[in-house]
Amino acid sequence: MSEGARISQLAGLLAFDAPGIELGIGDDAAVLTSGPNGDRKLVWTIDEQVEEVHFRRDFLSWSDVGWRSYVAAASDVAAMGAVPWCALSAIVLPSDVSDQDLGEIGCGQRDAAMALGAPIIGGNLSRGRSLTIATAVLGTCVRAVRRVGACDGDGLWLAGSVGIARAGLEALLRGLGEQTRLAPALAAWRRPRPYIAEAVAMGPSAHAAIDVSDGLACDVGHMASASGVRIVIEEAALLADPVLCDVADALGQRASDLALYGGEDYAIVIASDVDVAGFRRIGSVRVGSGVALASCDGLRELEPKGFDHFG
Repeated sequence: MSEGARISQLAGLLAFDAPGIELGIGDDAAVLTSGPNGDRKLVWTIDEQVEEVHFRRDFLSWSDVGWRSYVAAASDVAAMGAVPWCALSAIVLPSDVSDQDLGEIGCGQRDAAMALGAPIIGGNLSRGRSLTIATAVLGTCVRAVRRVGACDGDGLWLAGSVGIARAGLEALLRGLGEQTRLAPALAAWRRPRPYIAEAVAMGPSAHAAIDVSDGLACDVGHMASASGVRIVIEEAALLADPVLCDVADALGQRASDLALYGGEDYAIVIASDVDVAGFRRIGSVRVGSGVALASCDGLRELEPKGFDHFG
């Protein structure tokens, strides 16, 4: 089964109603209600970074590993319009990771936590065969934005860049890490930026939102499916990013393919009928289903393919 099918299987087994749970399995994060009138939302998520699945230690510093592990989880909270409040971290250490290495991982986690103003307040440490870091982030907001809610007539808006992180990974896989033109791509993959200010800005007006971790086409496909709409991405809008076009040219790849099918950008995509500070328009929401790309050659249906742990 695919990752999505496995999630659905577990959701059917695990989900049941309980007081204070506004949203359970199936979105970027769970949403709990708090406060005397339920007017405060707690947004809670967990993410894992597993060696040889999400990263290779020869491509990153230990500090980078720590940073990425935190930001990957924080991005899910931001994608629902919440501000990270605090976090827990569980680390599985193989025997070849030294105490000094662990300290450097912790420095990366600390740097990310300080950048977000959300400290790591506890966790767990254990021995295992491969390095794994699980980070649970708790955030707060007044209104949680879900994948459901995109409407016909909305614009599709993007905060951040897509495809550049994938270009960085491609550069490392090809041994091209020393090329100056690819430096922005390496930085995007090693130290992804959390879009917290943009998350706050979109909270009041976004109809739907999702973070781009598995690839733009795939993640927008989740939004389209959840909302029961058709989403059209404009190729010209994607190609308006000069950094994307430059790193794609340096790699000899199509910039639009990197943008559509790359992953780990941790950008935020929203559906909204108004402009939102920090976001640029990259498409539209229409009646129908699926995801398409609008280019000078017309409309082309897109496969919602992206990273799938079990694909």
